[in-house]
Amino acid sequence: MAAAILEDVRALGHRLTIGWLYSDLMNIYGDRGNIQTLIQRARWRGLEVRVLELGKGASEGIETVDVFFFGGGQDKEQELVYDDLLETKAIHLANAMQRGAAFLAVCGGYQLLGHYYQTAQGERLPGIGLLDVRTVAGGKRCIGDVVIESDAELGLQPRTLVGFENHSGRTYLGDGVRPLGRVRRGNGNNGEDGSEGAVSGNIFGTYLHGSLLPKNPHLTDLILSRALNRELEPLDDSLELAAHNWIKDRELSGSRRA
Repeated sequence: MAAAILEDVRALGHRLTIGWLYSDLMNIYGDRGNIQTLIQRARWRGLEVRVLELGKGASEGIETVDVFFFGGGQDKEQELVYDDLLETKAIHLANAMQRGAAFLAVCGGYQLLGHYYQTAQGERLPGIGLLDVRTVAGGKRCIGDVVIESDAELGLQPRTLVGFENHSGRTYLGDGVRPLGRVRRGNGNNGEDGSEGAVSGNIFGTYLHGSLLPKNPHLTDLILSRALNRELEPLDDSLELAAHNWIKDRELSGSRRA
């Protein structure tokens, strides 16, 4: 049966195009693993996959992207992509959102999809406004492993997500988004309201690095299904979920190694 499904998929010419925004600059804390996981889990289902590295300047093929990944970067790297994002990418990303493309934005990428980032000096740097969030600089970095309970409406099984955060920004959600989940361990968006990440339509923002998707195959498949606009046949995720559960149980029991 599985072989027949794969043959049907190939016959229909199903493909997945991944757009990796600023792969040379916004790529820290294992974020490359998110791309590798999207590729492999799509290929296991018989899809043809291509990756477009969408760097600074004109980005040929951006209108064909099914799922965008926007990783994290240091402040210097964010400054290097800031003008280019506004000038050459913003309109294309807004159009992609309207046609139903999926987005995963982590840390710095997450912040830049919001309305603005306000520096410690009070300067307000506008984002591209795809997410109804705002970020202000904090006085202390939020660093460490994170466990969250995902929003029930997402339908993730298991509902937990695990990852690693390292950010000084404090992100606050507007009325137009809901959190990706509620913090069970860690700081999340701002260390105040218990929220982590943001979801609006097919856009997923989060502070979880480490990398996120290999540890959370159920989130990977949700993003892929949104990008492809169809249900995906299940895979055997026993090894991936064993790793996920080991991290979750370690963190929630407080038995982390020194």
